[in-house]
Amino acid sequence: MKARLHRMVDLVAALGLLALASFSSPATGAGFDQTLSLQGVSFRVSSANVGSVNRLRIEPKGLKRNNAVIEHEIDGAVTMAEVADLNVDGSPEIYVYVTSAGSGSYGSLVAFAANKRRSLSEIYLPPLQDDAKASKGYMGHDEFRVVESTLVRRFPVYRDGDSNAQPTGGTRQIQYKLKAGEAGWVLRPDRIIDY
Repeated sequence: MKARLHRMVDLVAALGLLALASFSSPATGAGFDQTLSLQGVSFRVSSANVGSVNRLRIEPKGLKRNNAVIEHEIDGAVTMAEVADLNVDGSPEIYVYVTSAGSGSYGSLVAFAANKRRSLSEIYLPPLQDDAKASKGYMGHDEFRVVESTLVRRFPVYRDGDSNAQPTGGTRQIQYKLKAGEAGWVLRPDRIIDY
């Protein structure tokens, strides 16, 4: 009984935080340019957000060895960026959220971790489709947010016959923990909650 109550409290807290962090996609053509800082390292994140394919630019400052600019072609527009230290190692990570053009508004993530504040390594988010349970009923409309020590992905769940504008299966939330992988950092699913 106590374990169930604890899970319910966790869910209510997570839902409350996510409700506060709700957002809508920017209008097409609304450029994104923001500088975020944590632990003595800053990241300027910018994208023109014009058309369905854009160029994301991340300019780090404050790293001890390599402050080279990173550029990525992205499918969609940057909707938000956050800086955090999910693995609590004293070095920040930058999380950039991208939403594709079109009715699906599929979400994706571009993220990097500062290795001992020296240089950046890419953070890998496994494709949602690799997990049959997590991806069941998925048709886009993702939202990402950092909530405490996790990265949270939330999206509506579609049942057979639902139109893209009318999901009826509730909402799924996936909580990811940042873990060291063989060749870098990986966001691993920690909890999946349907509500």
